Amino acid sequence: MIFSEKLQFIRKNHGFTQEELAGKLNVSRQAVAKWELGQVYPDIFNLIQISNLFHVTVDYLVKDQDCTVQCTNEMKTDIEKLIRFRLEANKNTYAAHMNRVDSTRIDSHDYRYNNGAYTYHDTYVGSEIFAGEEGVWYEGKAQYAMNYIGRVLHQNFSGEFLKEALCHADQNMPYRGPEYYQSGEYTYKTKVIGDIFWFQGYEEIYCKDENLTIRKSRDK
Repeated sequence: MIFSEKLQFIRKNHGFTQEELAGKLNVSRQAVAKWELGQVYPDIFNLIQISNLFHVTVDYLVKDQDCTVQCTNEMKTDIEKLIRFRLEANKNTYAAHMNRVDSTRIDSHDYRYNNGAYTYHDTYVGSEIFAGEEGVWYEGKAQYAMNYIGRVLHQNFSGEFLKEALCHADQNMPYRGPEYYQSGEYTYKTKVIGDIFWFQGYEEIYCKDENLTIRKSRDK
C-alpha cells in the first residue's frame, strides 16, 4: 500500500472528510485531494502533522508495504478452517436473519452459530449508531475477535442490501463483506489493511453516488 492509499484509508477510518482533514492540518482541501490521488507528496512538516494526528509513524506513512506473516503448514491449515467457519457463520446469522439469541448485554442484539468445535457470536448495541463485537471460539477457547462501530448517514440506507452484500464475502476478504459489491443502485465497498491476525478497516454503502453509511472495524 502506497502513501496516497494509506492517507485515504486512515482519514476515512477516523471519519474525516478531506475538508475536515485539511482544516486540522491547516492546508487546502485541494492539497489533501492531490495527496490522495498521488499527484503530489506532502512535505516533511505535513507528514509529521499527519503522523501526530493519526498516531502512526512517519516511517509507516512513507514506506510502501504489505503485511505478511510466515506460517507453518499446520498453522496455515488452522487459519483456513477459521476463515471458512467465519464465512459460514456470516451466512447463518445477521445477514440471513438466522440464529438470533437472547441478549447478553442490556438491550443488545445477539447472534450465535455453532458447527462442530467452532462457535461464533456477534453482539451489538444501537441502530442508526451502533457498536459491537464478533468472536470465534474453538473448543471453548477464543481464536478471533473483531470490534466495530458505525453509523447510518442517510434515510435511503437499505439493511437488506447490506445483508445481501455480507453474504458475498470470500476467502480473500473474510473480515466483513467483499471488497466491492453492487446491486441495482446500491454499492458496497470495504477496505482493510493488515491480515487475519491484526487488521483495521472500514466499509461504506452508496446509493447512486451518495454515501449512506460508514462502519469501522478493528481486529484484536
